Order: sequence, then structure tokens, then C-alpha cells
Amino acid sequence: MTLNQSLENPPAPGNQVCKTAAALIIGDEILSGRTADTNLNTIARFLAALGIDLLEARTVGDREDQIIDALNALRHAHDYVFTTGGIGPTHDDITADCVARAFGLGIEEHPEALAILERRYGDELNAARRRMARIPDGGVLIANPVTDAPGFQVDNVFVMAGVPKIMTAMLEDVAPRLRTGAVVHARTLRVTGVGEGAVAATLSEAAKASRDLSFGSYPFGAGTQGEIGTNLVVRGRDAAAVEAAIAALSERLTAEGVAVALQPA
Repeated sequence: MTLNQSLENPPAPGNQVCKTAAALIIGDEILSGRTADTNLNTIARFLAALGIDLLEARTVGDREDQIIDALNALRHAHDYVFTTGGIGPTHDDITADCVARAFGLGIEEHPEALAILERRYGDELNAARRRMARIPDGGVLIANPVTDAPGFQVDNVFVMAGVPKIMTAMLEDVAPRLRTGAVVHARTLRVTGVGEGAVAATLSEAAKASRDLSFGSYPFGAGTQGEIGTNLVVRGRDAAAVEAAIAALSERLTAEGVAVALQPA
């Protein structure tokens, strides 16, 4: 299953056990504000389409102890961990070494990874580029169809590039390795003319009545001269239950004189 296939053709609901995931975004450039991270959004959408719940995300700098501590915490708490950044050819690309230390593994040049780089660079394969062939012992390569230099998987940890185009392409090789679950369905009511405080009590009552669903409020227009309102979102793995809840919420708010519009699914 490719990334586009996973987003366009999610798995059918079934009796799959729900899997959870975490993302670890690595790089001083993210924390400094020099680079805007978009990988987290891509990973979240990718996993949602597969019925895997992304429950946690952390961002750390290029500091060994910080990476190792975060990785160990996340890999023990979730079924899958996805890291981005720190697997390039420069001195501050230390993710592979940190993963090896976290798992208590050795690290050396992976024959297949080295062969890939030799084909890519030929006589220009210098010592810096060879660093990208260093993989923790037992690691399984993740294909990189953009620049060839592979990522890798160790146990439940998937280590990918930080460049968004490359990371997204790597997800296509990751998708078939994951156990999927029932997809989360979502419907949205757009409330206009009032702030979210005006509908908070009604939303809270709806949430109490359907505890197996998730109810969220996402305001817009506050403090501006334009339209004010909030988007009320109902999420759940039972599509029929989501539809019933959003219909009941819409009916209740309309009866209270609140302007609502059900958004396209």
C-alpha cells in the first residue's frame, strides 16, 4: 500500500485492535524556528487513514541524551514510533547512533545501504556520505525513492529523513509494515454568530451522552472584525454513531437559536 493509496482507500472497519503511535521530530533547525516542521501533519494524516491513533509527538534538538530519552519513553508507550531528521551526512546527524544506543545495539555500515550509496554517488562517495550507510545492527532499510539514502526500522521504530519530500516518499515503504485498524470518522458543524463559550454547555452534554465519541470545538474569528464562530467536530470509529451524534447536536443547537451548518464529509 502506498501513501496515496492509504489516504484515498482506508481499510474497512473490522475487529482490528487499535494501534497507537508517536512521532519524534529531531533537529535544532526546528526548535530555532529556522525550519517550519510539516512532517508531523503528514504523519498524522498518513496514520489516520490507516486507523492508527497518533497519540503523542515530541520535538527535540540534535542532542544525544535528549533523543535517546525521548525515544525510549515513546517506544515503550506506543506500538509505533516515527522519527524524522538527523540521518544525513553531517556531523550533527546523530539519529542512527542514538537509536543504536537506545536499543543497546552496535552500529556499522549496512552492506545493502552502502551498495545503494555507491550506485548513487560513484567516485563521489566520500566519508561524509558513507555515514548514511551506518545502520544499527539488525535494522531493516526503508527505501528512499527521492535521493536513495535509506532510512531504517528497528523493532517498532521507523527512522526517516527530515526533508519533507523524502520523508513522505519513505512512508510508502513503511505502510505495508503496519497493522491497520478501524478508521476514525469525523463530521463537522460550523457554528456562526456566537463564540464557543455560548455552545460549550450543549457540547459538553453531548459528549457526556456519547462517551465513546470525541467532541471538539475549534473557534475562528475571535478578536477580528470578521465572522465569529466555532467548528464543532465529532469523531469516532462507528460511522453511524458519529452521524447520529452530529444530527442530534445540530438539532439541539438549532432549537437554541444558534446558526449551524453541517460541513461536507
